[in-house]
Amino acid sequence: MGQIKNIIFDFGGVIITLDQPQAIRRFKEIGLCDAEKHLDAYTQSGIFGDLELGKISAETFRQELSKLVGKELSHDDCRYAWLGYKGDLPQRNLDVLRKLRSEGYRIILLSNTNPYMMSWANSPEFDGQGHAISDYVDAAYLSYELGVMKPDTQFFHHVLMAEHIAPSETLFVDDGPRNVAVASQMGINTYCPENGIDWTKTIYQYL
Repeated sequence: MGQIKNIIFDFGGVIITLDQPQAIRRFKEIGLCDAEKHLDAYTQSGIFGDLELGKISAETFRQELSKLVGKELSHDDCRYAWLGYKGDLPQRNLDVLRKLRSEGYRIILLSNTNPYMMSWANSPEFDGQGHAISDYVDAAYLSYELGVMKPDTQFFHHVLMAEHIAPSETLFVDDGPRNVAVASQMGINTYCPENGIDWTKTIYQYL
Protein backbone atom coordinates (compact mmCIF):
# COMPACT_ATOMS: atom_id res chain seq x y z
CA MET A 1 0.00 0.00 0.00
CA GLY A 2 1.28 3.47 -0.86
CA GLN A 3 1.68 6.10 1.81
CA ILE A 4 -1.79 7.56 2.40
CA LYS A 5 -1.78 11.37 2.24
CA ASN A 6 -5.40 12.14 1.42
CA ILE A 7 -8.63 10.91 2.97
CA ILE A 8 -11.91 11.33 1.10
CA PHE A 9 -14.94 11.11 3.37
CA ASP A 10 -18.54 10.50 2.48
CA PHE A 11 -20.87 12.77 4.48
CA GLY A 12 -24.10 10.90 5.24
CA GLY A 13 -23.47 7.53 6.87
CA VAL A 14 -19.89 8.37 7.83
CA ILE A 15 -19.48 11.88 9.27
CA ILE A 16 -23.15 12.01 10.22
CA THR A 17 -25.38 9.01 10.86
CA LEU A 18 -28.12 8.74 8.25
CA ASP A 19 -31.63 8.27 9.56
CA GLN A 20 -33.66 7.21 6.55
CA PRO A 21 -36.81 6.20 8.50
CA GLN A 22 -36.93 9.72 9.97
CA ALA A 23 -36.58 11.27 6.48
CA ILE A 24 -39.44 9.08 5.21
CA ARG A 25 -41.61 10.08 8.19
CA ARG A 26 -40.95 13.76 7.57
CA PHE A 27 -41.66 13.61 3.84
CA LYS A 28 -44.93 11.84 4.69
CA GLU A 29 -45.65 14.53 7.27
CA ILE A 30 -45.45 17.24 4.59
CA GLY A 31 -47.77 15.20 2.36
CA LEU A 32 -45.70 12.73 0.32
CA CYS A 33 -47.71 9.58 1.05
CA ASP A 34 -45.50 7.19 -0.95
CA ALA A 35 -42.22 8.59 0.40
CA GLU A 36 -40.56 5.13 0.50
CA LYS A 37 -40.86 4.90 -3.27
CA HIS A 38 -38.94 8.14 -3.75
CA LEU A 39 -36.21 7.90 -1.14
CA ASP A 40 -33.24 5.59 -1.43
CA ALA A 41 -30.45 5.17 1.11
CA TYR A 42 -27.67 5.80 -1.43
CA THR A 43 -28.91 7.20 -4.75
CA GLN A 44 -32.05 9.23 -5.29
CA SER A 45 -34.17 9.18 -8.45
CA GLY A 46 -36.90 11.37 -10.01
CA ILE A 47 -36.96 14.97 -8.77
CA PHE A 48 -34.98 13.82 -5.72
CA GLY A 49 -32.18 12.57 -7.96
CA ASP A 50 -32.46 15.65 -10.20
CA LEU A 51 -31.93 17.86 -7.15
CA GLU A 52 -28.87 15.90 -6.00
CA LEU A 53 -27.50 15.92 -9.56
CA GLY A 54 -27.94 19.67 -9.80
CA LYS A 55 -30.34 19.30 -12.75
CA ILE A 56 -32.93 21.33 -10.86
CA SER A 57 -32.61 24.05 -8.23
CA ALA A 58 -33.96 23.90 -4.69
CA GLU A 59 -36.78 26.23 -5.82
CA THR A 60 -37.76 23.99 -8.78
CA PHE A 61 -37.68 20.99 -6.44
CA ARG A 62 -40.05 22.84 -4.08
CA GLN A 63 -42.45 23.55 -6.94
CA GLU A 64 -42.32 19.97 -8.26
CA LEU A 65 -42.75 18.42 -4.81
CA SER A 66 -45.72 20.76 -4.22
CA LYS A 67 -47.30 19.34 -7.38
CA LEU A 68 -46.59 15.77 -6.23
CA VAL A 69 -48.24 16.28 -2.86
CA GLY A 70 -51.04 18.48 -4.22
CA LYS A 71 -50.43 21.52 -2.02
CA GLU A 72 -48.04 24.46 -1.84
CA LEU A 73 -44.95 23.61 0.20
CA SER A 74 -42.52 26.20 1.53
CA HIS A 75 -38.73 26.11 1.33
CA ASP A 76 -38.75 25.37 5.06
CA ASP A 77 -41.10 22.39 4.58
CA CYS A 78 -38.67 20.89 2.07
CA ARG A 79 -35.64 21.63 4.24
CA TYR A 80 -37.36 20.10 7.29
CA ALA A 81 -38.09 16.91 5.34
CA TRP A 82 -34.61 16.57 3.81
CA LEU A 83 -32.99 17.21 7.19
CA GLY A 84 -34.82 14.12 8.40
CA TYR A 85 -31.81 12.28 6.96
CA LYS A 86 -29.70 13.88 9.66
CA GLY A 87 -29.20 11.36 12.44
CA ASP A 88 -26.38 11.84 14.96
CA LEU A 89 -23.24 13.88 14.49
CA PRO A 90 -20.91 12.14 16.97
CA GLN A 91 -18.35 14.47 18.52
CA ARG A 92 -15.75 11.70 18.14
CA ASN A 93 -16.06 11.99 14.34
CA LEU A 94 -15.41 15.74 14.44
CA ASP A 95 -12.50 15.22 16.83
CA VAL A 96 -10.85 12.66 14.56
CA LEU A 97 -11.31 14.87 11.47
CA ARG A 98 -9.42 17.62 13.31
CA LYS A 99 -6.81 15.14 14.52
CA LEU A 100 -6.21 13.72 11.02
CA ARG A 101 -5.78 17.22 9.62
CA SER A 102 -3.32 18.09 12.39
CA GLU A 103 -1.41 14.91 11.47
CA GLY A 104 -0.99 16.29 7.95
CA TYR A 105 -3.67 14.39 6.01
CA ARG A 106 -5.67 16.31 3.41
CA ILE A 107 -9.34 15.83 4.30
CA ILE A 108 -11.78 15.90 1.40
CA LEU A 109 -15.57 15.64 1.48
CA LEU A 110 -17.29 13.80 -1.39
CA SER A 111 -21.06 13.62 -1.13
CA ASN A 112 -24.25 12.88 -3.03
CA THR A 113 -26.24 15.66 -1.46
CA ASN A 114 -28.44 18.68 -2.09
CA PRO A 115 -28.76 22.38 -1.23
CA TYR A 116 -31.19 21.70 1.63
CA MET A 117 -28.79 19.38 3.48
CA MET A 118 -25.85 21.66 2.81
CA SER A 119 -27.72 24.75 4.04
CA TRP A 120 -27.39 23.08 7.44
CA ALA A 121 -23.89 21.58 6.98
CA ASN A 122 -22.49 24.89 5.71
CA SER A 123 -23.93 26.86 8.60
CA PRO A 124 -22.67 27.51 12.17
CA GLU A 125 -25.52 25.20 13.30
CA PHE A 126 -23.60 22.22 11.90
CA ASP A 127 -21.61 21.16 14.97
CA GLY A 128 -23.67 23.09 17.53
CA GLN A 129 -20.51 25.05 18.41
CA GLY A 130 -20.65 27.69 15.72
CA HIS A 131 -18.63 25.82 13.08
CA ALA A 132 -19.63 24.72 9.59
CA ILE A 133 -18.44 21.51 7.90
CA SER A 134 -15.84 23.64 6.09
CA ASP A 135 -14.02 24.03 9.41
CA TYR A 136 -13.35 20.29 9.41
CA VAL A 137 -12.39 19.58 5.79
CA ASP A 138 -9.90 21.03 3.30
CA ALA A 139 -12.17 20.70 0.25
CA ALA A 140 -15.72 19.60 -0.57
CA TYR A 141 -17.03 18.05 -3.78
CA LEU A 142 -20.82 17.92 -3.90
CA SER A 143 -22.98 16.07 -6.42
CA TYR A 144 -25.41 18.93 -7.05
CA GLU A 145 -22.56 21.38 -7.74
CA LEU A 146 -20.68 19.05 -10.10
CA GLY A 147 -23.65 17.45 -11.86
CA VAL A 148 -22.49 13.90 -11.16
CA MET A 149 -23.25 11.32 -8.46
CA LYS A 150 -21.43 8.41 -6.88
CA PRO A 151 -20.89 5.66 -7.94
CA ASP A 152 -20.11 7.37 -11.30
CA THR A 153 -16.36 7.09 -11.96
CA GLN A 154 -16.42 10.67 -13.28
CA PHE A 155 -17.04 11.94 -9.76
CA PHE A 156 -13.88 10.24 -8.49
CA HIS A 157 -11.87 11.29 -11.56
CA HIS A 158 -12.90 14.89 -11.00
CA VAL A 159 -11.68 14.86 -7.39
CA LEU A 160 -8.38 13.16 -8.23
CA MET A 161 -7.72 15.67 -11.04
CA ALA A 162 -8.86 18.76 -9.14
CA GLU A 163 -6.80 17.78 -6.10
CA HIS A 164 -3.78 16.55 -8.13
CA ILE A 165 -3.66 13.41 -6.02
CA ALA A 166 -2.74 9.80 -6.77
CA PRO A 167 -5.29 7.02 -6.10
CA SER A 168 -2.61 4.96 -4.32
CA GLU A 169 -2.05 7.80 -1.83
CA THR A 170 -5.74 8.24 -1.16
CA LEU A 171 -8.19 6.50 1.19
CA PHE A 172 -11.92 6.70 0.48
CA VAL A 173 -14.30 6.14 3.42
CA ASP A 174 -17.95 5.50 2.46
CA ASP A 175 -20.80 3.38 3.86
CA GLY A 176 -22.04 2.51 0.35
CA PRO A 177 -20.64 -0.82 -0.94
CA ARG A 178 -21.23 0.19 -4.59
CA ASN A 179 -19.37 3.47 -4.15
CA VAL A 180 -16.45 1.72 -2.49
CA ALA A 181 -16.32 -0.97 -5.21
CA VAL A 182 -16.01 1.67 -7.96
CA ALA A 183 -13.32 3.63 -6.10
CA SER A 184 -11.44 0.40 -5.50
CA GLN A 185 -11.42 -0.46 -9.22
CA MET A 186 -9.81 2.93 -9.82
CA GLY A 187 -6.92 2.06 -7.51
CA ILE A 188 -8.13 4.11 -4.56
CA ASN A 189 -7.73 2.52 -1.11
CA THR A 190 -11.12 2.03 0.52
CA TYR A 191 -12.80 1.47 3.86
CA CYS A 192 -16.54 0.76 4.08
CA PRO A 193 -17.86 1.22 7.64
CA GLU A 194 -21.56 0.63 8.21
CA ASN A 195 -23.80 3.67 8.68
CA GLY A 196 -23.50 4.88 12.26
CA ILE A 197 -20.71 2.66 13.55
CA ASP A 198 -17.69 4.13 15.31
CA TRP A 199 -14.93 4.11 12.65
CA THR A 200 -12.62 6.54 14.40
CA LYS A 201 -10.14 3.92 15.67
CA THR A 202 -10.45 1.41 12.80
CA ILE A 203 -9.55 4.04 10.22
CA TYR A 204 -5.96 4.05 11.51
CA GLN A 205 -5.58 0.45 10.30
CA TYR A 206 -5.93 1.81 6.76
CA LEU A 207 -3.43 4.66 7.10
